[in-house]
Amino acid sequence: MRDATLFHYEIPLEAGTVLRDRRIKSRCGLLVRLREAGREGWGEIAPLPGFSAESLPEAQAEAIRLSDAWCEGEMRAESSLPSVAFGLSLAQAELAAELPAAGDVVSARLCTGDPDALVAELHLQQTPVAKMKVGLYEPVRDGMMVNLLLEALPHLTLRLDANRCWSLEKASRFARFITPALHGRIAFIEEPCRTPDESRCFAQETGMALAWDEHLREPDFTLRAEPHLRAVVIKPMLTGSLRQVRQLIENAQQKGLTVVIGSSLESSLGLTQLARIARWLTPETPPGLDTLDLMQQQLVRRWPGCTLPRVTADALESVWQR
Repeated sequence: MRDATLFHYEIPLEAGTVLRDRRIKSRCGLLVRLREAGREGWGEIAPLPGFSAESLPEAQAEAIRLSDAWCEGEMRAESSLPSVAFGLSLAQAELAAELPAAGDVVSARLCTGDPDALVAELHLQQTPVAKMKVGLYEPVRDGMMVNLLLEALPHLTLRLDANRCWSLEKASRFARFITPALHGRIAFIEEPCRTPDESRCFAQETGMALAWDEHLREPDFTLRAEPHLRAVVIKPMLTGSLRQVRQLIENAQQKGLTVVIGSSLESSLGLTQLARIARWLTPETPPGLDTLDLMQQQLVRRWPGCTLPRVTADALESVWQR
């Protein structure tokens, strides 16, 4: 006997949280719970505004259709909506005990909040890795902030993410404000320019390593090794099923690229699952999951060491069940 439930959630976000140039006040999504023979598996279905092609209502309708089919014992093809394909595949993987029990919770620290507290925290780590968002301010400010952080922490490795905010000219201006001797401690910069070709020109000019993120999800994308490309940042919620995520990881690793599992602003439940995937499939690389500080609540499962209040499944709105 199988049963399934879909829950809706809305988590308040800290003031000032920005997605694609717009401030958002809350993170909305769905949790799916599948039960069979005394076992259960959970998954999160949460299209990311400004990044996902599907809307939350579209994802909900598709999740209901496929969950209903699962309860009937039907084998259906994976959803074409990445968030639905991922969430349902994770619930099924948990049900089948395919995921490791523990996750990789040592994540690259997101550079937000009090700078003094950030530096103090990173000082305590033996080999600190952090991630800084750039492109939201003037290139000169971003360049100076990168310099200051790397100079303050001689053992720090820094990942940068520009989310395609810059023209080639602005990206080049940013690079000019970073001391050349510090370039080697910048692991990579994700999508510095508005187009991949401009990003390639930037890397050629500056020698900085690139990472693809948005480019991975473009219709005509083919992954290949290329000059200055060091890493790919895979965000499973935007990619598709667990099978598709594994294929992309294996393809990248075969080409000698570093693979970073990244967050799409999931709840604590989704983040714990991403940490388990990282422990399983990319054990040598700290994931990029340090987004829980942007939220005001945890959801169903706690992130280790996090003191935010937790909302239990009983407190969530059930939008469909069978």
